[in-house]
Amino acid sequence: MKRLLLAVALAAGQAAAEVVTEKVFGPEVATGPYKHPASFTELDNGDLFLVYYGGGGEYSDATAVFGSRLPKGTRQWTEPRKLASDPFRSLGNGVIWQSPDGVVWLFYVVRFGDTWSSSRIQVKISRDRGDTWSDPSMLALEAGMMVRGKPIVLASGEYLLPVYHETGEDREVVGPESTSRFLRFDPKTRTWATAGVIRSRKGNIQPAPVEVEPGRLAAYCRRGGGYGPVTDGFLVRAESRDGGMTWTEGVDSAFPNPNSAVDFIKLRNGHLLLVYNHSTTRRTPLRVAVSEDGDRTWPRWRDIGTGPGDFAYPVAAQTGDGKIHVVYTSAGRKQINHTVFDEADIGVGR
Repeated sequence: MKRLLLAVALAAGQAAAEVVTEKVFGPEVATGPYKHPASFTELDNGDLFLVYYGGGGEYSDATAVFGSRLPKGTRQWTEPRKLASDPFRSLGNGVIWQSPDGVVWLFYVVRFGDTWSSSRIQVKISRDRGDTWSDPSMLALEAGMMVRGKPIVLASGEYLLPVYHETGEDREVVGPESTSRFLRFDPKTRTWATAGVIRSRKGNIQPAPVEVEPGRLAAYCRRGGGYGPVTDGFLVRAESRDGGMTWTEGVDSAFPNPNSAVDFIKLRNGHLLLVYNHSTTRRTPLRVAVSEDGDRTWPRWRDIGTGPGDFAYPVAAQTGDGKIHVVYTSAGRKQINHTVFDEADIGVGR
């Protein structure tokens, strides 16, 4: 794997440090040049399992979801293999996650028409860490339903899956009626149910929720609108006080957003970590920020993807050894990258 060294200066009074990012796959891999977005999970044996949807391009025919694993203690990802495909439709947005009972879930999007507003969500499961998979099952039947983020386990023991409903037939605009939504899974009854909806002024999609304390959740969402330059493009933020069943109106946060995905996770020490593009117009830089006071202030941050081009669609997780991993795509959605760091590596913001 090619290693990309990204030297990032910390806040005044601290020395510059080096972040090492490894290229996982690029356009040379035989699944097609397009590899976007990527998702990963740590399995209970310490392996990392990564998925992405690949093919000729975002709207190409015959795109499929591919998977690869990084066995614990190694540095070489396995050759990607096809995990999900459809003989008549294209797929998108694979999401991989292992639940506390050991089941590995693969969620993905099936596009029925020319735009994402025709999509539905399907799911497969594996009981042997991704070696074999069930047949697909339709999870969301309403046109326009999509998935991008991993589930979280609530204090109640239920799983909360962030999903979204995208409207409109314009490939360059996320419609103002687009909403972030949530599905809840009860592992005792093995049933799915709908939960709350986040609505906002310009529309919002791809929510990333965290349970800050039992029953109280916060979510950051990708803004709606187009991709052109704006002066009021921000991540949309909302809160829930009942475990995600209802949500406040989504409002602009203090974080800029160029109509690009975000991830938001809770670390084991209770700190919150946000990964987003710190720009209203471009998908660069890719910034990691940490809150130590429950989403009230965010004084610590660091850019992990900088320079010309795009560094986008991050997925973050903290593994069993305490390391923080971020997977994201670059090079025109043709390259998957993997960054690993400690919380102490994030500098104090200015």
